[in-house]
Amino acid sequence: MNKRIYSIDIVRGLIMIIMTLDHSRDFFHYPGHSPLDLQTTTVILFFTRWITHLCAPAFLFLSGISVFLTSQHRNKKELSFYLIKRGLWLILTDIFIITLLFTFDLQYHIFVLEVLWAIGFGMIILALLIWMPLTVIGALAVIIIFGHNILDYIQLPQNGIEGNLITLYLNAVGSVIPLGTNREIVELYAVIPWTGILLAGYVFGHLYDVKYEINKRHKIFQLAGLLLISLFIVLRWINLYGNPNPWTIQRNIPYTVLSFLNVTKQPPSLLFISITLGPVLLLLSLAEKFNNRISSICRVYGNVPYFYFILHLCLLRLINVILIVKEGLPTKLSDTSLVWQAPGFGYPLWCVYLIWVIVVSLLYIPCKWYGQYKQNHKIWWLSYL
Repeated sequence: MNKRIYSIDIVRGLIMIIMTLDHSRDFFHYPGHSPLDLQTTTVILFFTRWITHLCAPAFLFLSGISVFLTSQHRNKKELSFYLIKRGLWLILTDIFIITLLFTFDLQYHIFVLEVLWAIGFGMIILALLIWMPLTVIGALAVIIIFGHNILDYIQLPQNGIEGNLITLYLNAVGSVIPLGTNREIVELYAVIPWTGILLAGYVFGHLYDVKYEINKRHKIFQLAGLLLISLFIVLRWINLYGNPNPWTIQRNIPYTVLSFLNVTKQPPSLLFISITLGPVLLLLSLAEKFNNRISSICRVYGNVPYFYFILHLCLLRLINVILIVKEGLPTKLSDTSLVWQAPGFGYPLWCVYLIWVIVVSLLYIPCKWYGQYKQNHKIWWLSYL
């Protein structure tokens, strides 16, 4: 049992290390066009952003697996109540802590709904669904993941209360929802499409039951991962369904490959889920055989995901502010942009990578200490941190 949990922690830790690269780029790279804009990006910058696409699907999927592991020592009533509380806690974390770290707006003119919001709301939905048969939950996951791109061909309301609700739950793409005259919600993660991944993780989590054969689980994960990657290649080549933006021939072969890989994250298209969740499933299969220094390091971070998530953003923002002050750049704490940054601040990509390595290294000892503390202190509130 411990070995299987370790394998999940290894993959989750690796994903969080990759996530830190993305946030390092957010805080320290030169401002400008999207790294995925094929007209302005470079191959290195594109893949610096693209590899981090693995993170959100992995977090949702692994959260679903973790729910199953939690269910092994809770009855359904206890599990449902726990998921609702846990989900609300993650949503509040996004609204008040992550929003502040991103916007640096002490008056909260903007509330950011990011990946924790998606995980939290997905847990609340799962809290209501766990009373249903596993086949029903699995069917809902399949319908959401494979079917939600049908909405690409349907004209949905975009204004008023109805439009705002549809945006919140179905098709947010960095959408802005007004709250009165001087406040607004910026939603980056639409609830329902991401919840489909969490539900799939919960269903796959049953493969970690102690009665299930390890070799059989390996084969299922490998087969599922390869099928998703194959599905991506076939559907992306056909260019008809699974992603709202088709790929096109570019000025040279490398950029044509970038166009082929450049699938839609918000809301997550079928092809986005396929090309990100497929490799994650393969990693989960392989990770049970990992036993080296690198896997041990990843496991330290993966054992304390919430703690690492909050701490790495705090450390990145602290370094960000120190460098801004050191350079004598003007600051304005009331700035209401989505990611607060001083005008004229930014570093080349190699500096971003250096800061990424430094931040990940600095967090190793605190994460290792906190993981050991949680293991030795069975206090109820530690399960929320």
